[in-house]
Parts: sequence; structure tokens; C-alpha cells
Amino acid sequence: MSPINTSIQVARRVDGFSYAIRNIAIEAQRVEATGKRVRYLNVGNPPAFGFDPPAHLIAAVERAMHDGHNGYGPSPGVAPAREAVAAEYTSRGWRVSPDRVFLTAGTSEGIELALSAVADEDSEVLVPLPTYPLYTAILAKLGARAVYYRTDPARGWIPDLDHLANLVTSATRALVVIDPNNPTGATYPPAVRKALVEFNERHGLVMLVDEVYFDIAFDGPVPPIGSFDRDAAVISLCSLSKGYLAPGWRTGWLAIGKTPRLDDVAKAIGKLADGRLCSTVPMQYAVIAALTGDRSHQIAFRQALRERAAVTTECLNAIEGIRCTPPKAAFYAMPKVNLPPGRTDEDYVLALLRATGVLGVHGSGFGMAPTDGYLRLVLLASPQELREVYRLMAEFTSEYLRH
Repeated sequence: MSPINTSIQVARRVDGFSYAIRNIAIEAQRVEATGKRVRYLNVGNPPAFGFDPPAHLIAAVERAMHDGHNGYGPSPGVAPAREAVAAEYTSRGWRVSPDRVFLTAGTSEGIELALSAVADEDSEVLVPLPTYPLYTAILAKLGARAVYYRTDPARGWIPDLDHLANLVTSATRALVVIDPNNPTGATYPPAVRKALVEFNERHGLVMLVDEVYFDIAFDGPVPPIGSFDRDAAVISLCSLSKGYLAPGWRTGWLAIGKTPRLDDVAKAIGKLADGRLCSTVPMQYAVIAALTGDRSHQIAFRQALRERAAVTTECLNAIEGIRCTPPKAAFYAMPKVNLPPGRTDEDYVLALLRATGVLGVHGSGFGMAPTDGYLRLVLLASPQELREVYRLMAEFTSEYLRH
């Protein structure tokens, strides 16, 4: 019998799944294959730029392996790690119990577990614009709809609360807040954070708060949003990836507020967590070391990021045709290029890559309109390297905007 030559059909849910941060690297690999050096400013990966996990975290993982913690662990996570996470939130003003903590394979798995537990097909989830693209990719996979609420670059990328208020419908299930923010490097004033919690409670939603950068705001750690209303329906997502410089360990957690309104959600997340068995067990012991041990590396890291953000703001705002809102946290900036008519942000990013080897990510990969001219840059390279990147961008942009 001869084989059938028709292609195997792919599930329709994959059509809407897109992750621009990684997708753009395919073209970079083609450019690199020609012999041109590529400066990868598309992925927020601290170890690639010389920022490594603290030694006591590495020691904790090694010790866990030597002590035999190499098999499957409890689906929600090992008890000491859950207790450490709960104690950390509680010490920051948001009381969490260990049984409401789940250890995850990074924040990414936490996002998928939380959205899968609350978003049905055809339901709606409010997400910031620009957004972190994993949220919209997972919602597309679930058959749910992402509804964007604006943030304002003229006010430091602060959410537009008036716009947000006009978006809630009977289908709205959740509000996503990313603070400190990826992709903009913003962090929100206390009054705005409080207003977001009040909005969430007024409309009976669940707030999914991506707080993976809350230790690396330049002016010091920010409190968890749950601390503004300890009875609010808040789920916090965090990990070792950014503040503890271990993204490759894929170790994070989600914490669920104590309100009885989230009891069924907690059970649903537990059921979903059972299905993936467990997150990486040896690395869970690093969570204990991270949250109960020395954090002095964060002081130096914040200082390094502050310096890089200052260089970025100075250099980009000196380029004719580019404007950049100063970042206040994390390691990203989202400048705007005044594009020529008929050009898109992706046109600019690809042309910049091919001409100079500088790789950013087009703003439309984060939900922005392609003609708005935004791109995201990662600021982890040394200040000297960043100045060279921005020199290349200045020369390229001057030529690009003339044609």
C-alpha cells in the first residue's frame, strides 16, 4: 500500500500562537550565517550578559541533587519551598498561606496554569498594551480573547484607567497587570496600583499579577499588589529568572490570595498542576535559599540596570526621529521611531538587523500597531556595548528616515 502524501492537519489553535521575542531570532540566525556579528537584544537573559545566579543558589541545587532529590516531587511543590514563598509575600504585606502556593516551571507555566483555570473559550481577559506576548499566545490557544487596555508612554507607560473602565463586558474574566513592566520598563505609582485593585474588585474579576521583576525596580523592591487589599482576588506570578538571575532553571511560583472567591480557582490550578506532575525538584530548593538567604547581589544588579537605563535614555533621545520613555525597572526600553509613510515597525527592525546586526523586537509583537514604530530593546549589555549599539542605530536611522 503506497503512503498517503497529504500533510497531517495541524490543530487550529496553533494558528493564533505567536511569540515574537523568539520568532525574530530566525532572521538573526540567517544574518549571522553571512558572517555578520549579531547583537542579541531581543531576549531578557541575564546570564548571557555575565549576570550569573548567586553562589548559594547553585550550592542549594547541588546539595539537593546529592541529597537524592532527583525523583518526582509533590505536584504543588516541595513543602519548604511553598512555605518560603508564603513567608516572603507575608513579610511584604500580603498574607499568603503555603497551601495557596504552587511551584511552576518559571512564570511562563504559572501564566498558562492561571489562564487555563479562569478563561473559557470565548471569554475575555484584559491585558495591557503593549503586553508580554505569552499572555495573548496562551489566550489564543485556549480560544479566549485578549482585550487590550492602553498604557500611556507620555506618563511613563501608566495604565489608562478610563479606557480600562470601558472594556469590561459580561464575558470578562480576568485582568492582567505586569508591574514592573515588560516590555516597557515601567513601574506604577502606588495610587495607580491601588486603583487597579479597586477596579478588579468592583467588577468581580481575578487579577493575574506578573511580579517577576518586583525586586529589580531601580529604586528598590516594590510591594506585591495584593498588599493594597489583602482580601482581593489576586494571583501573583514570580520566579527565580530575573531577580535571581536563573532563567534557565525554569523555576517559579504562583501565589493565590486568601479570599474564598478564589477557592475553586485554587482547586482548578491544583488539578492542572497534577497533570504536569511537578516542576524541576532540585531547583525548588534554590527557592528556599533565594528567599531566606543573602540578596546583596540585587543591590549591585539594580545599580547596573540603572546605569544602563540612563545610557539608553540619553543615547536614544539624542537620535533624530527616535524618542524613548525612561525605564524605571527591569531591563527593557521601548523607544518609538517616527517611521516613513508605508513602513512598519517590523520593516525597521529587520532592516536594522540586516544593516548593523542589532536585534530588537518589533512593537507589534507586543500588540502595538505596526505603523506606530515601537520596538523593544534589552539593556543588559555593558554601557560601552550599549553606546556602540546606539551609535549604529543612529547612523542607520538617519539613513533609513531619508528614504
